[in-house]
Amino acid sequence: MPKWEGKLEKVDEFRWRIPKDYKKGMRVPGLIYADEGMIRQVIDDQAPEQVANVAFLPGIVGSSLAMPDIHWGYGFAIGGVAAMRVSDGVVSPGGVGFDINCGVRIMRTNLTREEVTPKIKELIDALFYAVPSGLGSKGKIKLRSGEIDEVLIKGSRWAVERGYGRPEDLETTEESGEIKGTDPQRVSGRAKERGIPQLGTLGSGNHFLEVAVVDEIYEPEAAEVMGMNRVGQVMLYVHCGSRGLGHQVADDYIKEMVRAMPKYGIEVPDRQLACVPVDSPEGKNYLGAMRCAANYAWANRQCITHWVREAFCRVMGMSESDAGLQLIYDVTHNIAKIEDHEVGGKKEKLCVHRKGATRAFPAGHPDIPQKYLKIGQPILIPGDMGRASYVLVGTEQAMKETFGSTCHGAGRLRSRSAMKKQLSGRDVLAALEARGITIRAGSMSGLAEEAPEAYKDVGDVVRVAHGAGISKKVARTRPIAVVKG
Repeated sequence: MPKWEGKLEKVDEFRWRIPKDYKKGMRVPGLIYADEGMIRQVIDDQAPEQVANVAFLPGIVGSSLAMPDIHWGYGFAIGGVAAMRVSDGVVSPGGVGFDINCGVRIMRTNLTREEVTPKIKELIDALFYAVPSGLGSKGKIKLRSGEIDEVLIKGSRWAVERGYGRPEDLETTEESGEIKGTDPQRVSGRAKERGIPQLGTLGSGNHFLEVAVVDEIYEPEAAEVMGMNRVGQVMLYVHCGSRGLGHQVADDYIKEMVRAMPKYGIEVPDRQLACVPVDSPEGKNYLGAMRCAANYAWANRQCITHWVREAFCRVMGMSESDAGLQLIYDVTHNIAKIEDHEVGGKKEKLCVHRKGATRAFPAGHPDIPQKYLKIGQPILIPGDMGRASYVLVGTEQAMKETFGSTCHGAGRLRSRSAMKKQLSGRDVLAALEARGITIRAGSMSGLAEEAPEAYKDVGDVVRVAHGAGISKKVARTRPIAVVKG
């Protein structure tokens, strides 16, 4: 892919502007969060052009934003954030992505690395067999006829009501794992067919289960509130999304919006930015279906969490309460939400698209759990199999500048096909094991695609987000064992 040659202005150490006059038709400027080293990587990709193209969308306010994990995506760059007025703006499936509510959750434990390491191979095997993974994997849950609609409406609550987890898990899940405004009738039969056998599965690609240890604490008071008590403490991550159901919802509505745009007189510089007015019948239908897919993803992660707890306790020979397996938080990365934000000094109702971006609400915000009101919403930034992941909290600066948003992960540097040409899965496996990281994977080719070299260093990404003030570092973890989908 050729290097991007558009206009770019340095604002400060962590911000770069694409001026509104770069392309005729831009309604707002673009704003990319990056430092000097990272911006070179960004312009080696065409993703800034996608940031500029999003600025064409009707009703967009503020800036077309890109988080420091920005890379090329479908329509919107991954790491893209854009807010449109509900009154005259649009909703675009390209601003959400195909894996609707791909997200991550983290659980704390009472155990230390020294206590877990002797059983790490047994533990990672138990997790691998407890949670079905891989492309097209099918789950252990057999839904009754029509029960899929209950999952789409209730989300995590459906899972908890059936014994997959605890009621308190809902308190520390974004939207309590059950976003309102769903409409299962707007989810196609094909999407439901794909979703029925996949509930409770990890999937493939960059999805994972991870056993990690806390190796640095930056904000002890916030970490203590989350239950991250000490360096060496073992944590468990779950990262996955809405599987085939979410992908089908995206595919269905992208096609519908391409057909509908002429009716509303909407023209976009890239067909992948297909969109319709938020308040149009097509817009409401998409939002109703997208929320169903989001709830499916939360139910999926909730079921997986239950099996992870079971496997962990079985291998370690202790009860859940003794193991201290509490859910710290669950955040979503790919979603569009109707939220109130201040624009130009007054409150506006906006449709906020976060694609490969995480909500980052500050202390005191009414939409975050009671237990985190004094510290802000936890933010989970997974890295790659070989380096680190971070826990952060939201900030007032994010509310003022990014509609309460921040980065979501490391961000790809190299494509999956490029990585398979460069490395074999066995090369990756050997390199990780040499670092003391135990790996189980569904396939060797999938392991090559997800090699650490495929990603930016998440430490650089988080340093920019923290430096820009759009989130604040709390703790860092490092992997000791990983199951890759």
